[in-house]
Amino acid sequence: MGDKESLLRQLPAVDQLAKHPSLEEWARQDHRLLVEAIRRVLAGWRQKILAGGDFLPTLEVLVEEIKAKFKELHRSSLRPVINATGTVLHTNLGRAILSAEAVEAIVKAASRYTNLEFNLRTGKRGYRYDHVRGLLQEITGAEDALVVNNNAAAVLLCLSALASGREVIVSRGQLIEIGGSFRIPEVMAQSGAKLVEVGTTNKTYLRDYEKAISPDTALLFKAHTSNYRILGFTQEVATAELVELGRRYGLPVMEDLGSGFLVNLEEYGITDEPTVQAEIQQGVDILTFSGDKLLGGPQAGIILGRRELIAEIARHPLTRAVRIDKLTLAGLEATLRAYRNPRQAIREIPTLAALTADLSSLKRRAEELHGLLSSVLGERAQVEVRSITSQAGGGSLPLLELPSFGLALRCPDISASLLAERLRQTDPPVIARIQEDTLILDVRTILPGEAEELARALLAALT
Repeated sequence: MGDKESLLRQLPAVDQLAKHPSLEEWARQDHRLLVEAIRRVLAGWRQKILAGGDFLPTLEVLVEEIKAKFKELHRSSLRPVINATGTVLHTNLGRAILSAEAVEAIVKAASRYTNLEFNLRTGKRGYRYDHVRGLLQEITGAEDALVVNNNAAAVLLCLSALASGREVIVSRGQLIEIGGSFRIPEVMAQSGAKLVEVGTTNKTYLRDYEKAISPDTALLFKAHTSNYRILGFTQEVATAELVELGRRYGLPVMEDLGSGFLVNLEEYGITDEPTVQAEIQQGVDILTFSGDKLLGGPQAGIILGRRELIAEIARHPLTRAVRIDKLTLAGLEATLRAYRNPRQAIREIPTLAALTADLSSLKRRAEELHGLLSSVLGERAQVEVRSITSQAGGGSLPLLELPSFGLALRCPDISASLLAERLRQTDPPVIARIQEDTLILDVRTILPGEAEELARALLAALT
């Protein structure tokens, strides 16, 4: 214990380190933050010594560690990253990238006062949902619309408003769970609705729903399996059939569509996802979906449906708790405007542009990146263009494999896993994927203008 106490006493004092000539620049930037960095570095060394460490760092080592800690504390926790995984809607990386128009709209709304809840015509209080309601009605054909902060909130709100204390009939094959353990049965329980399961995991018939209808039934509920598919010996009730059954018994049909396509992409080989417009045309009474998935906008939960039901939902006290804010409204409005012209939406909304990217253009981008990395990295890595597959991600289009191109990197002196770890520590961090001890960089999700940053990050990781 004596040796440990001796080593601890020899550690420099905080004030002494704060006055070190090499740290003058850092002290001028933010003296308080510099002191915090020093304290944390010294605390780390105290822990090492108490754990059995038998040596002290040199002053030069301490100074470099303090600089590194200062930079770490100074930069934002939420940081831009380069997504080289090929997963277009990567939930852990923030899902949809917003269009330039949406970003501009958010900046304007953030930096100025707005007419969020002010009617410019009457001079009286306005209704925040009116900023996107008309667009949603126009684009989807729905009678009315309401927008909340995410789709989980949309489902919870609708069930709370329309079915609390009453029964909701759902197929067992649609008792979904999505990321973050969001489960339909638990959401129903939270809303106060009583879940009534019908059918089996792989087969549910219309007669199963009909047999379960009782005087206590409030809703027929359908959940689109947007993040998985049940294949093989299966049977599912079509939306139109469920709507017809609901009409016969005077029961509304609610569907959680999940991802929310607003444009038909069949010509691009993407066929495994119904559009919002198609479901509305089939007569669904309430439809919910996400704003930051296939729609390509900011995080939001969009509720479409019959006017009287939307009005009932809007009156529920929970609506205020999950309401959408002005920044999200601004980004969503700008995103929705592009959908007035589907071709424009495909060009301007990054999610749609990435999903529909031409294979020849992806190959050309991969070859251009190959040339850049080969010149920058030299003999440090073997780089080759490779044919690969991308995916939609974000709990959308689970069976879709998108042909793509990317770069495969192998390094003689470093494993792919260690290289991937180092890339996560660069600025900006690079997130890649690994296949058979090879680092894969998928150009489908590498944004325009990121090639030079990617090259610098790789060079830093290999140096």
